[in-house]
Amino acid sequence: MTSRTHAAHTTCPGCQEEVYLDELVKGRCPLCGCTLEDLEEVESEVDELLDRGDFSWLIFNYFLFKQFTDLGASPLKVMQLVSLYEDTCATEDASRPDTRFELEITPGRFDRLILRRCDRCKKIFLGGGKKILSGDLALPGYRITYRCGSCV
Repeated sequence: MTSRTHAAHTTCPGCQEEVYLDELVKGRCPLCGCTLEDLEEVESEVDELLDRGDFSWLIFNYFLFKQFTDLGASPLKVMQLVSLYEDTCATEDASRPDTRFELEITPGRFDRLILRRCDRCKKIFLGGGKKILSGDLALPGYRITYRCGSCV
């Protein structure tokens, strides 16, 4: 083993670790990615990332996504709902944005065996149709309804 004590090295201003100059990746620290000039930019980016408003939205989106996907909703539809809600909140001047939602969820085994009543035409049907999850994000709870093949 050779000693690297005589190799050119410096202390990274971002992570305060000793870094050898031949280990730099495109002039950046391999541990934290900052250069000597980027220290101020890195600190401002970290401050922006740790904004409490963004963190609470991240937590809200995660639990909303998890709850709806656990019920059987399509992950793509859930993400579209979340982005639509964020866009509505950002652009709308009204005191209360429209937070109603309606998602199609996959029926379970038990749903295929029971008689169901269509939410729109009130007919009773056994096979086919869709299971719909609807509600309002501003209110607690949700409603599960069914729609027959002719009303879909």
